[in-house]
Amino acid sequence: MIGVINCGSSKTRYIEELVYEFDDFVSIPLLDVTVESLYDLKGIIISGAPILLTETDHTPFKKPIETIIDSGLPILGICFGHQLLSMHFGGYVARMKEDRDWQTIEIIADSPLFDKLPNEFQMMEDHCETISIPENFLLIASSDACVNEVMQHKEKPLYGVQFHPEVSGNHGRILIENFVNICLEGPINSGK
Repeated sequence: MIGVINCGSSKTRYIEELVYEFDDFVSIPLLDVTVESLYDLKGIIISGAPILLTETDHTPFKKPIETIIDSGLPILGICFGHQLLSMHFGGYVARMKEDRDWQTIEIIADSPLFDKLPNEFQMMEDHCETISIPENFLLIASSDACVNEVMQHKEKPLYGVQFHPEVSGNHGRILIENFVNICLEGPINSGK
């Protein structure tokens, strides 16, 4: 079962619909996240939100995000979720030109998140903030409009995407399927 952390985006239901094509899900409001609410999950997707982090007190989000990251589960942050993930690890948010259109995303590093996707693909954007790449994360895809379109932790299954795969047609569906597959594969056997 995948946990969909609902941060208030009107697009969250589309995340849930896509996840349900590949596995069961449970919807959890961000501020209701507890250690107990994450039991029996195989992975977590953090939705977007109608919130500007450059204009909002981040304090209410710190504990739920810490609980999510401490779970050790694979995580995919989408838009606001991507920004919260980066901020937890020391990234900083900044305003940028508003982007509410399709962008060409260019892959710059291999990732299981990109299985079956071409080197360039279109995704729908809906943001006016950007986030820096924190220490221990790699930039793995970019666009002309936004540098940090996709990031991945160097060692853990933590991913962030600035765009909205849930409303981006077949390529978005493939990306969500890839993340669910990462979750269902479970911990990687290191041979130790």
